Amino acid sequence: MAHSAEAAPPVVVIYNQRMPESKAVADYYASQRHVPANQLVGLKLPTSETITRTEYTEQLEKPLLQALLDRGLFTFAQPGQLAASHDPTHPKSRVVSAKVRYAALCYGVPTRILESSNLAESDLDALPPPLRRNGAAVDSELACLPMAQPRRLTGPLPNPAFAATNQGLLHPTNGILLVTRLDGPSPAIARRLVDLAREAETNGLWGRAYFDTRGITNGEYVLGDNWLRAAAALARRLGFETVLDERPETFPPGFPMSHIALYAGWYDGHVSGPLVTPRVEFMPGAFAYHLHSFSAAAVRSTNLHWVGPLLARGATATMGAVDEPYLAGTPDIALFLVRWIYLGFSFGEAAWAAQNVLSWQNLAVGDPLYRPFGRRPDVLHAELEQRVSKLLEWSHLRIVNVNLATGVSPKDAIDYLEALPLTRKSAVLTEKLADLCWAEKRPSDALALYERALRLDPSPQQKLRLLLTLGQRRAVYGSIQAAVDSYLQLLNEFPDYPNALQVYQALLPLAKRLDNKALIDRCEQQIQKLAPSPSPQSEKRR
Repeated sequence: MAHSAEAAPPVVVIYNQRMPESKAVADYYASQRHVPANQLVGLKLPTSETITRTEYTEQLEKPLLQALLDRGLFTFAQPGQLAASHDPTHPKSRVVSAKVRYAALCYGVPTRILESSNLAESDLDALPPPLRRNGAAVDSELACLPMAQPRRLTGPLPNPAFAATNQGLLHPTNGILLVTRLDGPSPAIARRLVDLAREAETNGLWGRAYFDTRGITNGEYVLGDNWLRAAAALARRLGFETVLDERPETFPPGFPMSHIALYAGWYDGHVSGPLVTPRVEFMPGAFAYHLHSFSAAAVRSTNLHWVGPLLARGATATMGAVDEPYLAGTPDIALFLVRWIYLGFSFGEAAWAAQNVLSWQNLAVGDPLYRPFGRRPDVLHAELEQRVSKLLEWSHLRIVNVNLATGVSPKDAIDYLEALPLTRKSAVLTEKLADLCWAEKRPSDALALYERALRLDPSPQQKLRLLLTLGQRRAVYGSIQAAVDSYLQLLNEFPDYPNALQVYQALLPLAKRLDNKALIDRCEQQIQKLAPSPSPQSEKRR
């Protein structure tokens, strides 16, 4: 569609005038989303990630409100009075009309309002002591701009749009501004969020889904696991190849996490496991979220906490907390995915519909307008077919998985894939066919298909998974030498594989069955070298 034919997107773009990089991100976003100059607001803000309550009020909130009023983007009125009363500080003034629904905070805008001892607010006895805090995420505080003013600043406020299923309710006239940020460890990463979002809007968000619970079945923290289990069930039903880990530990470093479209887990303090490596396989448009009390405590770091590292490694959208929100004050990830994927909400809409409180600790990073699921799957499938896109393999995988989730037999799914010419060219579809054949007790066919998938240019992490699968499954069916060969190929092609100890432990009994003395010696030496040293306590127990 030509630019002239497009309506201006309902987003105000906010940048830090004290940082040229911040304005550059704002200008780039405006050019890509066709945001008119009237909807770009520059403010003189601290250049750190933190801002005091006074600085927030005087340098950010008040000037932004005035700009929104002066440019006709917000209209305030007191209930029962004329809308011409534009005084945002008038008691109980509120937004009665708005031309913007979203705010995009650009790299350089602070993330966290520091706790202030100078606020004297009354009627706080109803708040539990842990909630009697006035520090907050800048984004969550700004989301309250359209609410009736003045309002309480201590503790969280109920989100009037929580669990909304109607996108129209997520509007300033209902008391919420949908605030997300284009941010991260560098301005280049912040700009990349826009490019990745637009790419996924064009081609769809494809890949695999990974959910990492803690294996909790009761108690006060079971809520977090329940959210993740529900999110995994939803992703599976919507056609994503889905992995649900229910062990207490997070995914181990060597877990073959390929083609990530969705990731959600908890509860490590800093980025961990397979997400540590710079070679993480995030698909364009991927959403990644790790639930932790301080996951966004350093958005502009590449290795601290979670939000910055996930963005640095290629995620397109994420959420996090700048300070302790407590579990009940964090986003419901299953509710987020229902709105974003199933109902086709934008990222900004889904992020805030999933958050039950405002004026609190959470923020969302990504293009607020990002909407990868705005088209019907059959329409997108037809477009990918017409373009002869390689991503068509993922659309066929979605069809198979949706059919399986709705009761189609594995045999019919196998027939579908075997009849599809694309399967013979696709490592993704061939691996799925192999998995189905193995589940249907056709081991010879499955092993041959895993071998074929290895020859079809799989991604590095998919190749790692295929080699692990072949080693494990050949060890129980087929040639022991072939199982050994798979493990040795893995060790040769992935010399820095972090779970090498487990591979050698799997190899050793196979080498003994083959009476391969050289391999036995190698395995025993490597196991001794790689095995963790016993702790002093365990030595004493001996």
